[in-house]
Amino acid sequence: MEQNEKIFAQGFSFKRNENAPDFVVGRQSIKVDEAIAFLKSNAKNGWVNLDIKRAKGGNFYCELDTWEAKPKQQPVAQADTSSGEDLPF
Repeated sequence: MEQNEKIFAQGFSFKRNENAPDFVVGRQSIKVDEAIAFLKSNAKNGWVNLDIKRAKGGNFYCELDTWEAKPKQQPVAQADTSSGEDLPF
């Protein structure tokens, strides 16, 4: 999958009500059947991460967060060629 390809979260909708009090960020609506299918098909280790973004037109949308940490490379261990007799312990 191309890194810039957007995967919209099916069954999820986020709306901001500008007349709501400051402590209300917005409203998340979930269409259960679509959301369950989307979650099952995109789960990794039991989790699905979604980003809430604002479109150029000003509307909000939910997008699948596809970022994955790169595995840490383990240093290559050098083979021990000594007999162990010269070790200080």
